Amino acid sequence: MKRIPPVLVALSGSLLLWAAWPVSPLTLLIFVAWIPQLWLSTHATSWKKLLWLTWLQMVGWNVLTTWWIWNASLPGAFGAFFVNSLVMCVPWMLFYATRQKWGTRIAYPALVLFWLAFEFLHHNWELSWPWLTLGNVFATHPEWVQWYQYTGTSGGTTWVLVTNILAFTLFQRFQQEGRSAAYRINLISLVLILAIPLLSSRFIAINERKLAAADLAQSTRNVVVVQPNIDPYTEKFTGEVEAQIQKLIVLSEKQIDKFTSLVVWPETAIPAQVREDQLKEDFRYHAVWSFLLRHQRLSLLTGIDSYREYGKNKKDASVTARLHAPSGIYYDLYNTAAFMEPDSSYQLYHKAKLVPGVETLPSFLGFMGSWFEDFGGISGTLGRDSERKVFVPWDEYFKSAPIICYESIYSDYITEYVRKGANLLTIITNDGWWGNTPGYKQHMNYARLRAIETRLWVARSANTGISCFIDPLGNVLQPQPWDTATAIKMTLPASNRITFYVRYGDLLSRAATVLALLLLGCLTGKSIMDWRKKRQLTAGTNPSKK
Repeated sequence: MKRIPPVLVALSGSLLLWAAWPVSPLTLLIFVAWIPQLWLSTHATSWKKLLWLTWLQMVGWNVLTTWWIWNASLPGAFGAFFVNSLVMCVPWMLFYATRQKWGTRIAYPALVLFWLAFEFLHHNWELSWPWLTLGNVFATHPEWVQWYQYTGTSGGTTWVLVTNILAFTLFQRFQQEGRSAAYRINLISLVLILAIPLLSSRFIAINERKLAAADLAQSTRNVVVVQPNIDPYTEKFTGEVEAQIQKLIVLSEKQIDKFTSLVVWPETAIPAQVREDQLKEDFRYHAVWSFLLRHQRLSLLTGIDSYREYGKNKKDASVTARLHAPSGIYYDLYNTAAFMEPDSSYQLYHKAKLVPGVETLPSFLGFMGSWFEDFGGISGTLGRDSERKVFVPWDEYFKSAPIICYESIYSDYITEYVRKGANLLTIITNDGWWGNTPGYKQHMNYARLRAIETRLWVARSANTGISCFIDPLGNVLQPQPWDTATAIKMTLPASNRITFYVRYGDLLSRAATVLALLLLGCLTGKSIMDWRKKRQLTAGTNPSKK
């Protein structure tokens, strides 16, 4: 590698990470994909040069893997490509600083802690974009990570980083020592770190397969999932709402039988902005209520566009409220999941994990509001719920977790639904904004990891595809192709499983974050002490300062 220009080393790292990412069949490359970056970090002559090369590699990875975001939002793409790449540099710069102060024995474990802390932050701040969480890389190989029911994706992130560090040190030892005893020990360690999770996953799957089969054998009720295939650019938000609702109803009634308890329509399936306290009276919803009256035993979970008015007093409004200038009334817009029943009752949940640049503008970027709006984003932010809500029907059978689109990539976030009683994960999404690209495929596969973490069935309704069912082992059943209008049905169990990960949440990330902060404090203290010593020595040897 010494003869290869550093820029090419950085770009090779981008290519390896991209080639390993879903839906590529080359997932195994992830276990060596960080070697170029490790080489750059240990051979960098200055932190400025390392920052530039690291950012270049992160940009390459982000663009190659998520280029399709451009189809939906220019601001969203800009943030994902360039700002996200800069944030990704932070763990590597801290690794470099730690290595400079204390050497590789401390720096390598520190890198794992810093990266886990970064991912934890990226799940929980205003510019959240956890699409490239390292543990997501195994989404197309759920048979490798059945132990996610204990660790969530953080366990996968740790596995990826530790194997890369061992592979890199193995490479270094071979260059320096050949096939020495230390090299052989390093090799055995690498093989064990690769093999133990794979073998553990296989043994866990044997038991889980039996449990899933037993639950399924006792089930009598089914769920219908609808995929209407309405183009979001040319038809969905400009066509007649009533015609779209009729299409959803016709597709649903082709599958409904006397055992159907739940029908699931996708995100913003009903694209007419409705005031939330008028859902029963709004004329555009009359056909929906009539549909439910014809099928007294089922409930409907659907995406809608809704708003709430607060009146003219700003003190009564939320922090995300907008002002309707002509009337002087403050109001909130929501991306909403509605749970509607034949007796005209309904429950609402507002999407809480909003897409930066598309559905929300971070407060510290408020000054860029007009620019975001000009390029397809929004000038403010949608309203959101402050807590997870579980939709409980009249018979309390399928208690649904209403997961809206982007929320399905937040592993720890989903666990709160289950702790609140959800026994079925329902994901409603509109991936049509991205077009026929890897984006919608990646999104569906990430849902397989949520099934493993919670050991619950997933019913996924996607406007343009991929609608499907996913079993508790992450296997995809009845996947519907892109650009197809259809409906599917499956008998599902209502499980009350509580996994270790659901019960305790993402312990690994939380512990790593605490340790990373402590380490960062020590690193900062050490840097200040070194700076003071250097200053004192300089003053002592400079006659002009005596």
